[in-house]
Amino acid sequence: MKISKTSSLVMTLLSIMLCFLRAKSQGVYCSDPYQLCFQKYILCPAECPSTGAATNNKVCYVDCRNILCTSECRRASLNCNRPGPACNDPRLIAGDESVVYFHGKSKEHFSLVSDPDLQINARFTGHRPAGRSRDFTWVQALGFLFNSQKFSLEATKVATWDDSIDHLTFSFDGQDLIIPKEILSTWYSPKKDIKIRRATKMNSVTVTIKDKAEIMVNVVPVTKEDDRIQSYKVLSDDCLAHLEVQFRFLNLSPRVDGILGRTSRPGFQNQAKSGAAIPVIGGEDKFRTTSLLSHDCKTCIFIGLSSSIKWETEHAVLDLDCTRGASFEYGIICRSRK
Repeated sequence: MKISKTSSLVMTLLSIMLCFLRAKSQGVYCSDPYQLCFQKYILCPAECPSTGAATNNKVCYVDCRNILCTSECRRASLNCNRPGPACNDPRLIAGDESVVYFHGKSKEHFSLVSDPDLQINARFTGHRPAGRSRDFTWVQALGFLFNSQKFSLEATKVATWDDSIDHLTFSFDGQDLIIPKEILSTWYSPKKDIKIRRATKMNSVTVTIKDKAEIMVNVVPVTKEDDRIQSYKVLSDDCLAHLEVQFRFLNLSPRVDGILGRTSRPGFQNQAKSGAAIPVIGGEDKFRTTSLLSHDCKTCIFIGLSSSIKWETEHAVLDLDCTRGASFEYGIICRSRK
C-alpha cells in the first residue's frame, strides 16, 4: 500500500511539473489554409519553449506544412555545416543539391531571388590582395522588394570586431529603422506582412515575409584565424563584417529567377561547368542590378504583384541553408534542405 501511495504521489508531481512546463512553453497557430496543419495550435517542446528566445542555444521550430504537425528544437545560431545556407565566400548549393559557386564582385549588387511579388538582392563586399585576378567576396547587405515595400539590412563596416556592439543596420521605404537591442524585440511593417525579430540582443535577426519567406541572418567578421588559413590578407581598417544567411522560401512561382531562385524551377538543370574542380556559376551580367533595392537585372521578373496568388507546384517551397563556411575565394553557397 505504501508503494502504491508513493507511486501515485510521484505520478501526481510529474503531472504537475509537466503542466507547469507546458504552461511556460509557447506554441504556433497554423493559420494558412494551404498548409496541412491548418487551424492547429502546435506546442513547443519543454527543452526549447520559445520560437524566439534561445534556451541552451535552441529555439522552437514548427513546420505547418508537415503532415505530423509537431514541433522540434533547432539551433538558435546558424549552422554553417548543415545543408541549406550562405556563409563566408558566396558559394551556392543548387536546388538539385550540387555544389557550385558564385563569385560576384565587391561593391556590386546581384539578384538572389526574383519573383512577381518578391525581389531579394545582395550587395557583395570584398578584398583583392596584390597578385590576384579576382576579389575575395562576401555578402554584406540584403535588399528586399515585397509588393510595393522596400527594406534592407546591412552589416556595417568596422576595423575591429566587437561582440558587444550591434553591427546590423536596417531601413524601410527609405527611412532608417531602429529595432531595440533586446532579445525578441520585434518590428512590423505598417501592413503587418513583414516582421523583423532579434534572435539575440545584437547581430542576429529573423526576417519573416508573409506567405513568402523566412530568413535567418547573422553578422560575423573574417576572423584572424580565417585570414591566417585562407591568406585573405585582410586590411587593418576593415574586418570585412558580412552576413551568414539561411533562407526558407514559400509559394515561389514556376518562373522564379535569380541566382538562388532559379534552382527551384521545375526541371532546373545546373549550368555550372561540371568538369571543373570547383564548379562556378557564370552570368554575372544576367543577375547584376544597379542598386540594392532595384529590380532592373536582365533576368528580373519582379513587378510588385500581390502575393495572394498561390502557385500550384511541387517546387513552391525552397529551403536553402547559406551559412556553410567557405574554404575558398568564391562568394555564396547554399544547400537545399530537402
